Amino acid sequence: MNSVLTALVPIFVLIALGFAIHRWKFIDHQFWLPCERLNYFCMFPALMFAQIAKADFSNYPIGAFVISLLGAVSIGGAFLFLWKWAVGQNGSTFSSVIQGALRPNTYVGVAAAALLFGSPGITLTSLSIAISIPILNVASIVVLMVHSGKGKPSPAELGLALVKNPVIVAVCLGLLFNACGLPRPAAVFSTLDVLGAASLPLGLLAVGAGLDLRLASEARSAVFLSSMVKLVLVPAVTATLAHASGLTGTAFGIVVLFNSLPCTPSAYIMTKLLGGDHRLAASIISIQTVAAALTIPLVLSLSARLHF
Repeated sequence: MNSVLTALVPIFVLIALGFAIHRWKFIDHQFWLPCERLNYFCMFPALMFAQIAKADFSNYPIGAFVISLLGAVSIGGAFLFLWKWAVGQNGSTFSSVIQGALRPNTYVGVAAAALLFGSPGITLTSLSIAISIPILNVASIVVLMVHSGKGKPSPAELGLALVKNPVIVAVCLGLLFNACGLPRPAAVFSTLDVLGAASLPLGLLAVGAGLDLRLASEARSAVFLSSMVKLVLVPAVTATLAHASGLTGTAFGIVVLFNSLPCTPSAYIMTKLLGGDHRLAASIISIQTVAAALTIPLVLSLSARLHF
């Protein structure tokens, strides 16, 4: 566990630094929104496109990735639906709880993969994003709209939401570029690599700046439920499915890492726009991000010990 914890220290130091910079007003608070937009619409998509366009996926067991990643998330989601039915949880609370339990923070994921597994880790995390993020985004939109009283979204609304997501667009374009075997101009991809390298530290600082722990005490049971599913149940099921599917080495580590990530900050924005409990979403995101500093090293170390 010590080696994993040591490797992940820079990630959580950057998150803590972002929190401190924002809390102590070292930089004007108006800096963070354009910073997040620049990263979300430009730098991180550049990283995703470049990694996927250059990758050789022929040696990777994509079927095992799908089973491990989506199977575990499906079980976590089913558990929360049963919990809602059993305790009569209201729709607004449920929509925030399930988003918090299913959607990963890809900034943390890519940064952790790079530190723990190097370039192959980034490539496999990009593959995990391609498999998971479009489906999880659609599921989140459906749950939010149905349980906030807006009704079931139309296929056109779902399609528009996917097209407007720059990370999903970058992933799809990267897959298309890769499948067509198009040439990769050195100057273009060097530029994309520079943009991508800037994305991760900027994204982690922004994650820290967005933390708000003050609201967590107002809905402790909902925050605890969402966090236990996201940081404990889903990773445990992922490790079990990955082992059963024959994944080993870096591939095994990446799927467990990806499904151990805390909730993405973008869940707050989606919850607010679609009528969910956005204050609860903010609490879940903040608590999970802090807790993940302990749970990710623990989950990775335990899963590696049990995987044989």
